[in-house]
Amino acid sequence: MDNTFWAFIALSIFMGIAVYVKVPGMITKSLDDRADKIKADLDEARRLREEAKALLAEYQAKRKEAEKEAAEILASAKREAEILRAEAQTKSEDYVRRRTIIAEQKIAQAETDAVNAVRASAVDLAIAASSKLLEGSSEASNADLFKQALADVKAKLN
Repeated sequence: MDNTFWAFIALSIFMGIAVYVKVPGMITKSLDDRADKIKADLDEARRLREEAKALLAEYQAKRKEAEKEAAEILASAKREAEILRAEAQTKSEDYVRRRTIIAEQKIAQAETDAVNAVRASAVDLAIAASSKLLEGSSEASNADLFKQALADVKAKLN
């Protein structure tokens, strides 16, 4: 009996004990548990990947909506600015028109005042001239001249 035979016997006894203690079942169970754990990890990874895709799609939709809203706000601001510009231009034109009317009224009043001043000055001159003429001539001719001067002044004033 050589050493190989005894090694074979020892191996057979070891295998028998291993089968009796159900080592192959434990190994199989351990491998199955490990496979189930790996499968659960893969399922979890797939689930997380799907959630990430859903979140990405949601955020992209929100980004597009925010861009659309920003564009609407910008367009609204442009319209409002245009309205304000038009209102400012209208008010400015209105202000200039009113100031022009006021200036024209002041000019017309100044012209009227100047004409009235010239008329008053002419009346004063006519009265002064009449009084000088009356002083130097007879009373009858003075009265006629005075009446004629007053008639001329009244005719010029009307």
